[in-house]
Amino acid sequence: MDKKTVVIGVIGADAHAVGNKIIDLTLNNEGFHVVNLGVMVSQEEYIEAAVETNADAILVSSLYGHGEIDCMGLRQKCDEAGLKGIPLFVGGNLVVGKQNFEDVKARFKAMGFDFVYPPSTPIEDTIKDLKRVLKME
Repeated sequence: MDKKTVVIGVIGADAHAVGNKIIDLTLNNEGFHVVNLGVMVSQEEYIEAAVETNADAILVSSLYGHGEIDCMGLRQKCDEAGLKGIPLFVGGNLVVGKQNFEDVKARFKAMGFDFVYPPSTPIEDTIKDLKRVLKME
């Protein structure tokens, strides 16, 4: 079976690299082809990489609390670039301050994200969802 391609990175002005490297390593160990854009990634970079590699999914990380702002409009831009329906995953510390996660999740779902994970979610949970959505199991 061909490896599924996932584009990963840390969005916006966020420079948190350690978690990104762990996600990269774990996804590779699980048999994915990983296109790791690193940190401080723009929406356009995610989209360009996904189009270029014919990616099966995009995984967005954010740890500095401004993910909500950084992610606004990503689904629409994906659709416009020919990536309509590509699974979008997002996780980390997505907002500033203590907020009810169910409210945060609802806002990201309304923005077009398929999966939204709270801080400290094990990457294995995301991989389970990713494999299910990409019909790898």
